[in-house]
This record gives sequence, structure tokens and C-alpha cells, in this order.
Amino acid sequence: MSPAAFRDDERAAITSLLETVVASRGLDLEALDITPVGRRQVLRVVVDRDGGIDLDEVAEVSRAVSAALDESPVVTGGAAGGAGGLPYTLEVTSPGVDRPLTHPRHWRRNADRLVTVTRHDGEEITGRVLTAEEDAAVLTVDGAQQRLRYADIARATVQVEFRRPSSAEEAP
Repeated sequence: MSPAAFRDDERAAITSLLETVVASRGLDLEALDITPVGRRQVLRVVVDRDGGIDLDEVAEVSRAVSAALDESPVVTGGAAGGAGGLPYTLEVTSPGVDRPLTHPRHWRRNADRLVTVTRHDGEEITGRVLTAEEDAAVLTVDGAQQRLRYADIARATVQVEFRRPSSAEEAP
């Protein structure tokens, strides 16, 4: 028999709690995934900030998140009904390079990186992020600047570059 899962309202309460905890440390909660695995739940917390996050910071926020969850009635079983009191495994991490760019802050954090964008009309564009505005990103595509509105983008991901071209090689 699989364990009871957290209800939508419990997930929302956990998300709100963790947003507060990570924000108090100058971080953004990028994702919270709650997955039943056997008799446990895996709570995967993804955090980031401008300039990135190192392993010591991940460990520090992991301790803070764990303490907050240990005191939360939603998780400990103090809430009426629901999945509270279920055993869980906590994983705190930073976003991987394959995480889609979905918010202006993601674009800002990837300035000067190569990205591939698929527009809603199916057109695919690969270029280097110059700037990120509130409603659009400016890329260098084949030596020319191109402004892409976020509303026109279906998917965008950072490309892994094993050998980045020098400035001379990038010039038109």
C-alpha cells in the first residue's frame, strides 16, 4: 500500500513556509517537488539566487528548512487529517543546467550564457543572453541583437558549452 500523499492545501502550506525560510537567507525557492517513494515522501527543495549558491550555503539552508519542517504541523501530523506525520526524506539542491528558464530572474542569472529558445510558433533560436528585462530577454543571435518577449517563448534552456568561443571567434 502506498503512503498517503500531501493534499493540495498541505502542499501550498509547505511551499509558503519554505518560501519564507529560504527568502530569509536571500534565496529564491525555485521548486518544491513532493514525491511518494515507498513508505516515505521525498521533499526536493530547489533554491537559487543571483550569483549562484555554493555547497556550504546549500547545507545551511538545508538545516533551516529541516528545522522549519520539523516544527510544521502539516508535516509532523499536528494538522487535522491529511498526510501530516508521514516519514520523509529532505533533499535541498540548486537548479541543474537543464532547468528551463521560466522567470526573468532565470534569464538574468544566465547572462552571457548560450541558450536555445523555442517560440510558441515553433521557431528555434540559439543565442547568447545579453540582458534580461521584466518582459523580455535580449540575445546575440548570429552577431545581431534580438529581443524576445517571454510571452512568445514556449521553452528556453541553457546550453552546455565545453569550449566557449573567444570574443574574436564570436565577432561577426
